[in-house]
Amino acid sequence: MKRFFLWNNRYLWYSKYITMYTTLQFVHSYWAYLVLVIVFLATINALIGFFSNKEYSPRDFRISLFALIVTHIQLLVGLILYFVSPLGLQSLTSNGMSTVMKDSMLRLYAVEHPLIMILTIIFITIGYSKHKKKLVSKPKFKMLAIFYTIGLILMLSRIPWSQWF
Repeated sequence: MKRFFLWNNRYLWYSKYITMYTTLQFVHSYWAYLVLVIVFLATINALIGFFSNKEYSPRDFRISLFALIVTHIQLLVGLILYFVSPLGLQSLTSNGMSTVMKDSMLRLYAVEHPLIMILTIIFITIGYSKHKKKLVSKPKFKMLAIFYTIGLILMLSRIPWSQWF
């Protein structure tokens, strides 16, 4: 009886782990659509503002802030997923770096995607921080346009497109 009880507890722990992993994967995958749309809109808004010489408004501030917020939420979910996913840190520790780097799928999930997405969020954060220090509209839009465009290009380069469609 005691043996069954121990097995049952392990099974419950394992099923909770699987449930947590699939939930995190679901949230990370579908939140990514929102992140992509919002960062794209914020980038286009910054480019339009810069090239059309319009005045920086509270609406522009909210769009850039919302892009910053959704990317940081995605980062938090992605970091948790990286540590619990068999394709993340577990892949590196169980297979070794040389094996992971030889396999393009493992390399994408364990190295390239996390690294490039962190760089994306760094660029978006720098752009948002630098634009707040500017006092005139044109330099504000310029900072947002430069850094959000770099972030968007990096993001688009390392999205696992085969999983999206």
